[in-house]
Amino acid sequence: MFKNFFSKQNIGENKPNLTKVVDLLKDRISNFLVDSGDEEETWDELLEMLISWDVGYATSERILEILKSRLKSEKLNRLDIIRELRNEIKDLLFFENQTTFKKSQNTSIVIMMVGINGAGKTTSVAKITNLFLNQNNKVLISAADTFRAAAVDQMKIWGESLGVEVIGATQGSDSGAVVFDSLEAANARKANVVIIDTSGRLHTKTNLMEELKKIYRIICRYKTPEEVKVILTIDATIGQNSLAQARSFIQSIPCDGVFLSKLDGTAKGGIVIAISEELNLPVLFVGTGEDVSDVSEFDPDVFVSSLFGEI
Repeated sequence: MFKNFFSKQNIGENKPNLTKVVDLLKDRISNFLVDSGDEEETWDELLEMLISWDVGYATSERILEILKSRLKSEKLNRLDIIRELRNEIKDLLFFENQTTFKKSQNTSIVIMMVGINGAGKTTSVAKITNLFLNQNNKVLISAADTFRAAAVDQMKIWGESLGVEVIGATQGSDSGAVVFDSLEAANARKANVVIIDTSGRLHTKTNLMEELKKIYRIICRYKTPEEVKVILTIDATIGQNSLAQARSFIQSIPCDGVFLSKLDGTAKGGIVIAISEELNLPVLFVGTGEDVSDVSEFDPDVFVSSLFGEI
C-alpha cells in the first residue's frame, strides 16, 4: 500500500513504520463510510476526522464549507462526501508553477536550506545532496551554520561519507562570508550544485532573520532567480505548531517549497494539506528515516491515490 505513496528516489524498500502516515486516515475514512448519522453528525464526524489527522481546525473548516457548498443540492451521501474530499485535497496540493528539480548534470542551482532549530535541516541537506549525486551532479556543500556548536563538523562528516567537499569556518564566523567562499569555490571546482546549510533560528529572533536575508542577497549576486531555490525545513512531528514559525521565514525571504522532515515519526500526515493551504507552499521533499537515502520527492497525485484508493 505504501510502496507508491511517494515518488521514491532512494534505493531499498520503504520502512514498514511509514505505513502509519496513510493508515490513520484510511482507517478513519473506512469508519466514516460504514457509520450512519444525521446531517449534522456526518459533518461533525468529518471535521473530527480531519483534525485528528493534523489538517488543522481552520483548514478543516474551510474544506467542510467547500464540500457543503458543492453538495447542498444533493441528498447527503457519505461516499459522495469522501469523493469530494478527495477532489478538494487534490486541488489544494496542486501548484501550477510548482518548483521542480532537474537533477541532470546540466543543472546549475543553489539550494538554501532554512528552518528553526531542531527541524532536521542539516540531515536534510545530506539527503538532498545524495539525490543530486545519484544523477551524477558535482555537488558542493556550504556549511554556513556557524552558530550551533559542532554544526560544521557534523556537516563535514556527512560530506566525507558522501564524497562531497564541504566549505565551512569556525563557530562564530560570518555566515555570509562562508556562503561567498562556497560560491567562489563552486565556480573554481565547476560544481553545478551548491547546497547551503544555514543556522537554525527561532522566527522571533530578528537579527538572525536579517542574516538570512543577507545570505540570500549574496547568492543572488551569483545566480539568476531561476537558479536559486529556498527550501523551508519543517518537522512533521511538530504539526500545527510549525505553521506560525514558518510564516516568519516566508515573510523574510521567498521560499520555493518545503522539506517535510521526520515524517516517519508521526501518523498525522495531514500536515501536508495544512502546509499547502495555510502557507501556500508545495511540499517538495519528505524525510522518511534517519539514513541519508531515506528521502523522497513528494508526488501529490500518488499521495491522494494512496489515501483514497479506488473511491
